Amino acid sequence: MRKPWSFTVALLGALALVAAACAEEEAPPTSPGAQPGATPTFGPLGGVVIGPGEPIKIAVFEAISGDVASLGTDQVRGVEIAIDDLGGQLLGHPLEIAGPFDDLCNAEGGTTGAQRIVADETIVAVVGTSCSGAAVPAMEILSEAGYSMVSGSNTSPILTSAGGEEGVAHKPGYFRTAHNDEIQGRAAATFAFQELGVRKAATINDGDPYTQGLTAGFEAPFKEMGGEIVVSTAISKGDTDMRPVLTEIAAAGAELIFFPIFQPEADFIVKQAKEIEGLENTALMGADGLLSDTFIEPIPEVHDTPPGPNGTERGMYFSGPASPDTPGYREFVEKYRQKYGEDPIQAFHAHAYDAFMLIVEAIKKVAVDVQGTLYIDRQALRDAIGQTSGHQGLTGTLTCDQFGDCADPKIQIFQATPDRKTLPEVKENVLFEYEPQA
Repeated sequence: MRKPWSFTVALLGALALVAAACAEEEAPPTSPGAQPGATPTFGPLGGVVIGPGEPIKIAVFEAISGDVASLGTDQVRGVEIAIDDLGGQLLGHPLEIAGPFDDLCNAEGGTTGAQRIVADETIVAVVGTSCSGAAVPAMEILSEAGYSMVSGSNTSPILTSAGGEEGVAHKPGYFRTAHNDEIQGRAAATFAFQELGVRKAATINDGDPYTQGLTAGFEAPFKEMGGEIVVSTAISKGDTDMRPVLTEIAAAGAELIFFPIFQPEADFIVKQAKEIEGLENTALMGADGLLSDTFIEPIPEVHDTPPGPNGTERGMYFSGPASPDTPGYREFVEKYRQKYGEDPIQAFHAHAYDAFMLIVEAIKKVAVDVQGTLYIDRQALRDAIGQTSGHQGLTGTLTCDQFGDCADPKIQIFQATPDRKTLPEVKENVLFEYEPQA
């Protein structure tokens, strides 16, 4: 009787050892965000499955053609340098740019590009858009499909928040490393009123969410300080004759015109302003959309506009994000020069670098690795980006608020003068710096 019992016990023991060995072999290894156990299931927004050796694809969605191509090209380059800094790899998988998709800096481009992105379910997230006017329709599509997008240059308040309230175009999954134009508008207004002594100002927008938001962001604090907006007007994209608008502004006695618009319309404003009687002493100020080598360098009139009432030199003023003054940013600029053979060509290259890195850090937190296959839940990724806190980026220490504003905003005022005719020279000629109080 003892022999069969001993055999049974031995057999059961052997089977238990085999079962334990198999369970250990099948259990997925622990990785950032991983929980040992079965293959992950995705939440309501779905997810991305990336097989062994397959790339992690992040879409780049920027303005890369037309008159504002430098704005998007500069940011594409920022992302490419970020990938270089990561060695082209993340969690054992190649990092790959999907696109770049062209947002055309307008609503049509935003819609078309977003439709192309969501058609590719292997895209994990998006860096873009360049222009706020493209972001509004793009996020209607991307948010609904579960995608997250981090922009390096959208600045319109309606995309995140205005006056502390949710912006009318805010959508879940939208984030940005660029400033909110409530901040830039106040910086420009403060400089005009306090430093230049301007008391009468005019604004021109072109109907785009970016230009409307920024002119509104200028007007409100300028009036709060005691200034008067003598003309608040708009042109249409594609307009070439700015004389009627400029004549109206001259008749109103404006001491400064704030026109945060894009090329080519801005080209006609600075050229034709010199023809209008009554604008001989009216200063001109643009914003970050014109901090470009294609505007500053080839147009002589940019360097020969009247100074403000308290100004000391001729030349146009610009508001825009401060260039970081850190070893990390200086190293970045050197890499940029070596890779592309020129200095950065616009204002938001470092912001795009940081946007990409926010996505990377979020992927590292939520990706589940099961035997070389990555599982990335879209809702978890969206949540992780939104929970960014204290991220040390090229542009500062980044923390996202409930509406997706993640920037560490510092705004500077620059001036082009007869002696400062290149973009690097203008960005070195800082007249004023504004940083919002916490």
